[in-house]
Amino acid sequence: MSAIKEPSFRESVDLMFNRAVALMDLPPGLEEKIRVCNATYTVRFGVRLRGEIKTFTGYRSVHSEHMEPVKGGIRFATSVNQDEVEALAALMTYKCALVEAPFGGSKGGLCIDPREYEEHELERVTRRFAYELAKRDLIHPSQNVPAPDMGTGEREMAWIADQYARMNTTDINARACVTGKPLNAGGISGRVEATGRGVQYALREFFRDPRDVEKAGLTGSLDGKRVVVQGLGNVGYHAAKFLSSEDGAVIVGIIERDGALVNPAGLDVDAVQQWLFANGGVKGFPDGTYIENGALVLEEECDILVPAALEGVINLGNAERVKAPLIIEAANGPITAGADEILRNRGTVIIPDMYANAGGVTVSYFEWVKNLSHIRFGRMQRRQEESRHQLVVDELEKISQAMGNQYSLTENFKQRYLRGADELELVRSGLDDTMRIAYQSMRDVWHERADVGDLRTAAYLVSIDKVAASYRAKGL
Repeated sequence: MSAIKEPSFRESVDLMFNRAVALMDLPPGLEEKIRVCNATYTVRFGVRLRGEIKTFTGYRSVHSEHMEPVKGGIRFATSVNQDEVEALAALMTYKCALVEAPFGGSKGGLCIDPREYEEHELERVTRRFAYELAKRDLIHPSQNVPAPDMGTGEREMAWIADQYARMNTTDINARACVTGKPLNAGGISGRVEATGRGVQYALREFFRDPRDVEKAGLTGSLDGKRVVVQGLGNVGYHAAKFLSSEDGAVIVGIIERDGALVNPAGLDVDAVQQWLFANGGVKGFPDGTYIENGALVLEEECDILVPAALEGVINLGNAERVKAPLIIEAANGPITAGADEILRNRGTVIIPDMYANAGGVTVSYFEWVKNLSHIRFGRMQRRQEESRHQLVVDELEKISQAMGNQYSLTENFKQRYLRGADELELVRSGLDDTMRIAYQSMRDVWHERADVGDLRTAAYLVSIDKVAASYRAKGL
């Protein structure tokens, strides 16, 4: 197995793309136009830190402008390189098309380890990077809209938004230049949890169809399913928390940088996260068995494996030993093309990254719309909705009294029914609807076409077809 060359992340994306387009009837020129990355900008800039000038290298790649603005995160990591950024930009194109977010695909990255810098130093670097991109319209509400990614979060997005606003003082839509901002800086309720929440909604939709559950060799619902999560960052934490607290799943393993925790009876996700923050790792956590080589836990017996950290963690070296019958790719590219083939041939069901982690870009879309409309969701209709519901409750209580109070509405029902939807509830509703419809479009192709044997190929077919339709509508 070691003699076989492992494809790079970018090669994996291209291989999976090629596998899908081979099943389509696209003109060769259009196929090439969809596949290639339109442009990648490399910037090298200096920032004076700690008495000397430090030079940083950053990238912003635009894969497809079949729709604009283009959309995609900015990651801060020492591993950032042009190939990775271009592969992630391509995934963003297909991801946005699949969930019907009206964006092209883009991605950005800065070669930096954010843990090595103080907050004020990181702010100077982030603002300078934002300046370099914004002055070339690579950050712009109608051209290119970044979001958080690995190593970045609300704080960095707030700095970028402020930097853009300082450079464009008369742009009334300046806040829409970036998504994933804090609530008090134009963000939206539910954005932080969005990708993890999307993973939960994806699994719920999977378990709604007995045919899909049977294909994975599983039975029943999410309740009681044993789950291993790799990476307890934003995505992994929220996915694990929601699956365990709301759907009855049992988190039997959590893999982190310094090792892994295993507990067949289930791990308390919040307790593990608090320990992680306090101690910098999971080692020493009292309610689980610590395993120093965390990667081994990817091979543990479980029902659902959730890789939610880096790309390429399931590869030719360990794919044969991965036992989970169902894998949901919460991270981007956690399964290499070679490993994907091994797992598919064995009958493992993989819910692909371009769908599984699309919750982030979906709620980013809602935030972008909110910024452009300059009003929070629910503000106009919430109280009117409550008033209409009150009319129904009042009428039902009159009927109940006329019947001698044989039937009465419980206080719990009245409280829940009378409460109008706030922004968070509307965001979750929109996300749930998006994840359901996107999954159903993949499921239909998966079950109806004999030449499509897996969900990843189905996802590519659906998304590439939508991108091709957009290009044709433009006259290409």
